[in-house]
Amino acid sequence: MMMFEKVQLVRKSAFLLALVPGAALAQLALPPVGGLLPPVGSTLQRVTDLPVLSDARGLLRARTDRLRGLVERFPRELELDPEGNPAVRAELLLIGADAATMARLQSAGFRVIETDTIDDTDVRFSRVRVPDSRSVRQALKQLRKLAPGVEASANTLHFESGGSGGLLKGAALAQGGGGGAVIGMIDGGIAAVPGLGAVQQRGFASGAPIASAHGTSVASLIVGSGRVKGSAPGARLLAADVYGRDPSGGNALAVARALGWLAGQGARVVTVSLVGPPNPIMAATVAAVQRKGVAVVAAVGNDGPAAPPAYPASYPGVLAVTGVDARGRTLFEAGRALHLDFAAPGADMLAARGDGGVRPVRGTSFAAPLVAGRLLQLGSIAALERDARDMGPRGPDKHYGRGLVCGDCRTPPAPGRD
Repeated sequence: MMMFEKVQLVRKSAFLLALVPGAALAQLALPPVGGLLPPVGSTLQRVTDLPVLSDARGLLRARTDRLRGLVERFPRELELDPEGNPAVRAELLLIGADAATMARLQSAGFRVIETDTIDDTDVRFSRVRVPDSRSVRQALKQLRKLAPGVEASANTLHFESGGSGGLLKGAALAQGGGGGAVIGMIDGGIAAVPGLGAVQQRGFASGAPIASAHGTSVASLIVGSGRVKGSAPGARLLAADVYGRDPSGGNALAVARALGWLAGQGARVVTVSLVGPPNPIMAATVAAVQRKGVAVVAAVGNDGPAAPPAYPASYPGVLAVTGVDARGRTLFEAGRALHLDFAAPGADMLAARGDGGVRPVRGTSFAAPLVAGRLLQLGSIAALERDARDMGPRGPDKHYGRGLVCGDCRTPPAPGRD
């Protein structure tokens, strides 16, 4: 059996796990596993080996454990929404609520925190505090009865779709102006390391912007010009930190606001290496910036093929990106979207470290920025599709989308140096 056929069979086996008891856990949205998995090459040697299935089950278990652990660590800030996703405690987001509706909700005990419009869009929303002692689950049920025409949701969280490495304590923030084509990223903050060029940062969470390992690595894969070569060196990078030091960082409202800011600042391409559940305010904001000509690129995540579709990668028109290793195999842990557009290197590669060095990275987080940078350089999605190298079955397929982009962008580890 050829290796490509083995990978296909492994993925089919993993998908079948979603049909057995306990696989309902796949409906939970959790932080990523990219960068934390053991090498998977050995697990692909024989598709009938138990380690293959055990790794797939392990993805679901790890995903569930991370969700529970996060909410348990921050019970004052977080709770679960009706679908089991982590969300900001006691908050709901509303779209389409008029003044009469808001008055009715206030009479029922809901308290208005703010009513505003996402920057550079027509997306108007209200954020409300749920009545005392009510859970988000209970409050949503009540609100939907009181205001059936309103789009209401919890303020759900998004997580990095690659090993994060955490905050970089004491690291200076990258900064600077400059010309060049403008590209945006939504992630953690970026440390000042050699070769990043012009970076402008803004925070959308408590304590942001603050340098993070994940954000710094992603940035280097876009505009790096030192040891790590990005796919768009010389571009001007706008970075929105949606995490900071905030336990509820990465929430849907923060990501939507970041996207509006980037569009207003002139970014024509925005890359998002984050995954979460669908959310009305995110969907509306993505559609609004797309109407203004902004291309949104997003990672499919690393929770495995049995996980539910990742967002924002699954929103219509968003370019969904998976990762491949140095042998051109899609990553075992790669998640899925409702559609798949492209693949790019996501393993057996280096990215910038916060102290100016480099580190090995793995995950779809690190594939998406390569696609975004190449799109910026080529100028259109049509040109990007022509540039992509067809992989697997002829034409678009569910493993590589429309082909491999930026296959020459990987910075390989050097023996004895890293």
